[in-house]
Amino acid sequence: MDAAPGPSEPQPPTQAPTELVIITGLSGSGKGTVLRVFEDLGYYAVDNLPLELIPKFVELCQQSAEIRRACLVVDVREGRALSRFPEIFAEIKQETKAFLLFLEASDSVLQRRFSETRRPHPLAGEGSLLEKIQREREQLSAVQAMADRVIDTSTYNIHDLRRLIVDRFGGANTPVMLVTIESFGFKHGLPTSSDLVFDVRFLPNPHYLPGGKDLTGQDAKVIEYVSSFPQTGEFIRRTSELLIYLLPHYVAEGKSYLTVSIGCTGGRHRSVMIAEEIQRRLDEAGFTTKLLHRDLHRG
Repeated sequence: MDAAPGPSEPQPPTQAPTELVIITGLSGSGKGTVLRVFEDLGYYAVDNLPLELIPKFVELCQQSAEIRRACLVVDVREGRALSRFPEIFAEIKQETKAFLLFLEASDSVLQRRFSETRRPHPLAGEGSLLEKIQREREQLSAVQAMADRVIDTSTYNIHDLRRLIVDRFGGANTPVMLVTIESFGFKHGLPTSSDLVFDVRFLPNPHYLPGGKDLTGQDAKVIEYVSSFPQTGEFIRRTSELLIYLLPHYVAEGKSYLTVSIGCTGGRHRSVMIAEEIQRRLDEAGFTTKLLHRDLHRG
């Protein structure tokens, strides 16, 4: 009599193939800007990785449970090794989902951008800036011919270019803007990361309540005291409505992070209570928030 078949061995979960985007193109065409956009979209981003290390990098990404999307910049800084890129890219494309994005711009626009930034062209040797730009075009012609997409950035500003990349590569997993609500005390200095600052020192100070010195804006007695004043509720309502109006406009301009700082004298009572209430209202409105109390535990 045959033995009953035993339970099947559990199969390891199948990982989705690593998605790799390689950004290349002319110096001054916006490669650094585009790389930062991909990083904001959740890609593991690396600038100027030596060409010979790219296959190993892809292999490590495929073995990683965390890195499912990666982005690299490859350009004329590779020097003579750049001639091997078409061969290496063709091999990579057989092993993973790879996309080659080529950025260019007109000679006049590139000249203007180099003039404005005062950065030297990466090609060494003699010759004018225009001659180096044209020489770079020749060196990258074979790479451009392989590109899955070529973008001429001549007429794009930073925000337009960002929106283009987000629309093409963001998809349903595009992270929304992270809004940090931070409480602080003015006597300890303004937070250096602040984008918007609100001063709530106009509210009565619970520090002077019996035992208030040892309490914080997270304690019920302080919350009840600060909330008892009509101007508190009015401030929270108006400020929350203002932020709910403003935040989509910051998103439209390509901002990925925004810090809203709310300050009182010491950063332990009023600002803490109000920061937590405003964060709650923004969460209810569908925004992604993080709460930070910088001075809550200061003496």
